[in-house]
Amino acid sequence: MTSTDPVVRTIIDANLYMVLATADEGGRPWASPVYYAHADFREFFWVSSPTSTHSRNLAVRPELGIVIFDSQVPISTGQGVYMTAVGEQVKDTELERGMDVFSRRSLLHGGVAWTPQDVQGEPAIRLYRATVEEHSILAKDGQPDHRVPAHLGS
Repeated sequence: MTSTDPVVRTIIDANLYMVLATADEGGRPWASPVYYAHADFREFFWVSSPTSTHSRNLAVRPELGIVIFDSQVPISTGQGVYMTAVGEQVKDTELERGMDVFSRRSLLHGGVAWTPQDVQGEPAIRLYRATVEEHSILAKDGQPDHRVPAHLGS
């Protein structure tokens, strides 16, 4: 059983925040909600301080989990998108594209325009990217936390 493209796409487009699940070098978990923008549902961008716990965790252990869900729906009706990904701070040579993606979504949601200069120098805020390896959703078959792969196609 696999999900249809619209389920994953709708959830990702309809929400503003994703929860990053990172771990430090010893495996201690840490969860952080961040505002995000995406490119083709496979790359997710956010801005953060390199000194924040999730950023420090990604520097030593880039594997992460991500979940996006609507927490306002009635009990037992919710659906979420779960992703495994690899996270990193975006290199200066790739900032233009990443900041364009982030800025467009920020403006769409009433935020400000962002430029590469906003994530360079001081104050120390940087652009991060998660490259998704796998998407999944809940099966909705009565089994608790039964996730099924979600294929977005090419």
